[in-house]
Amino acid sequence: MGLIKTTVYCDPLRGILYVFGVVAVFVGAPAATQADVVRIATYDADLTAKGPGLLLRDIAGTGSPRLRTTLSLLTQAAPDILLLVGVDYDYYLTALSGLRDRLQARGLDYPYLFAKRPNSGMATGFDLDGDGRRRGAGDAQGFGYFSGAGGLAILSKFPILLERVIDFSAVLWADLPGSLIGGLDLSPAIVKVQRLSSTGHWAVPIRLGDGAVLTLLVFAATPPVFDGPEDRNGRRNRDEIRFWQLYLDGHFGTPPVGDFVVMGKANLDPFDGEGRHGVMRELLADRRLQDPAPRSAYGRRVSNPDHSGDPALDTADWSDPVPGNLRVDYVLPSAGLTIVGSGVVWPQEADRVAASHHGLVWVDLDIP
Repeated sequence: MGLIKTTVYCDPLRGILYVFGVVAVFVGAPAATQADVVRIATYDADLTAKGPGLLLRDIAGTGSPRLRTTLSLLTQAAPDILLLVGVDYDYYLTALSGLRDRLQARGLDYPYLFAKRPNSGMATGFDLDGDGRRRGAGDAQGFGYFSGAGGLAILSKFPILLERVIDFSAVLWADLPGSLIGGLDLSPAIVKVQRLSSTGHWAVPIRLGDGAVLTLLVFAATPPVFDGPEDRNGRRNRDEIRFWQLYLDGHFGTPPVGDFVVMGKANLDPFDGEGRHGVMRELLADRRLQDPAPRSAYGRRVSNPDHSGDPALDTADWSDPVPGNLRVDYVLPSAGLTIVGSGVVWPQEADRVAASHHGLVWVDLDIP
């Protein structure tokens, strides 16, 4: 059965449908009739460009070194459901469809695609970064050089239930219970338009081969750096992560019925680097979730001696000594799911220069 994955992991060396404003693309491949072990993965490929259409140009041509490395890494990991972070959005999902086609040529087939316009690059009309301009990358709802820059995308071997997708990306930061926006010196006009999500928060139900529905709670939070003593990004990062616990508490509608997975780029390590680490530890300790603690030999090998967290859990390899290697990417299944394997796949040593800073985090789930 093609969708069954082994739980033994060897760490390497290193048509269009419109529903309620959602754009999704699928091809006419039949869904699998049964699933035993399903591999869920998230990867920040950092494929975003500095202008619209440039990613599509790379995909349609020979491809940039980063794109080629991404294709290789995804083929190696072979997830059944993939959340891709750092991929530019276009309305017809043309670039994402092209990426899917290149993966299909490598034997990795994703009949179902999903993406929505991200908050990154979405103009606010305000000078948020104080540089005297109103339409710069730092003045958008989330940092981005153009609308759609660095978005989120889901590629799946299983049908995505489009009519049940919930997009929380328009939630205002000030509307989050207990938000930290009040500690910032922002004008009332900015507070009225500033969204919580720097990229997006989605609840995306997927129907697995046996008919069970798994809801992906996906996001990518702003990094808690690149600001000043006011700690604007650190405050927002903390609240973007807190959103999921509040959602599961019922603050933003009915929580998902059945199994779910919180996944994506939190941009926060539980112990090391910048940021308000307590919120990450609280999410990992939430009894409604499980932490598979995916490990890699590469993480141990390039550990930072001044860090207190387990280096085997690190998912991003940044410059030493600051920020160094951190755990910032997560796949956290709900408590009722059976985890049979997990890990972090890193690019081969020869591809490290061209690759993103991140490893691919995967978790294998036994779906009864």
